[in-house]
Amino acid sequence: MTSFKDEQIAGLAASGWARCGPVAEAVARARLPAVTAGYLAAAFPGESWAAAERAVLALRGHFASARFAEEITYGILLVPDAGRLDTRRPMPPSVRAGQLGEPAGDVFDDRLPPGVLGVEGGRPWTMVATVTGAYGPSLGSHHQVVSAPAAAFTVAGADTRALMIRRLWGARVLQGGRDLPDCEANARWTFTLFPGEGLTGGLAESGTVLKGKVRFRLGKPDRGIGSARVAPAIAIP
Repeated sequence: MTSFKDEQIAGLAASGWARCGPVAEAVARARLPAVTAGYLAAAFPGESWAAAERAVLALRGHFASARFAEEITYGILLVPDAGRLDTRRPMPPSVRAGQLGEPAGDVFDDRLPPGVLGVEGGRPWTMVATVTGAYGPSLGSHHQVVSAPAAAFTVAGADTRALMIRRLWGARVLQGGRDLPDCEANARWTFTLFPGEGLTGGLAESGTVLKGKVRFRLGKPDRGIGSARVAPAIAIP
């Protein structure tokens, strides 16, 4: 039986970070270590993989009753050091070419602030237990998520709302390679809310892939339709 560590390493080594040419080239240009099975096994100690497995299981269990829970995949997201590759910002069209099939500039609302970092710097890659598939759970609007009791979002001692941020979604899009989250080409179109970012001019941040472009958007904070999703997350020390 394949262990959690082996399963996640195999998936990450086959992810967009390594197998999507333009994304892998962006990783190399940023002087980040290449995402290979050997690197992942050596860079993160056994206790980190054990903590990651516990976090993924805890997330899956805690949000098992969420709307659309049956279509959610939890796993390990690699988040690059923002000083080398800042996933809070638009990526060059050349990077998106490998994901979207042709060069396409990201649509980035100029009103957006720099964005929350969420996880500490200093390491080339940080492991985060979170949603890694196409869809996150539907848990209401930005306002509903932010105003909910802490117990509704606290998993393994961490308030998972703190990492519902743009930086993690930007990394998730890159890690997906050509299998993009929140994309109109998927069986259902969704968008991911970023309640951890707060409001900008009374508007809520979200990310989606629509009309052939990756989009970092602002919208109504009370929009709680089924297409509005979140990505609960726990950073792995």
